[in-house]
Amino acid sequence: MLVANLKPVKLRGIESNGMILAASDDDTLTLITPMEEIKSGAEVS
Repeated sequence: MLVANLKPVKLRGIESNGMILAASDDDTLTLITPMEEIKSGAEVS
């Protein structure tokens, strides 16, 4: 599993401070996404 902070960038005039959570095995790379809405700052466990 990889957690990576992206460099800040302006999107439509608003600064985005994105983060990617991804996992991979031998031949597959996938982004990890929540199953439902959750508050910003929630812990990943």
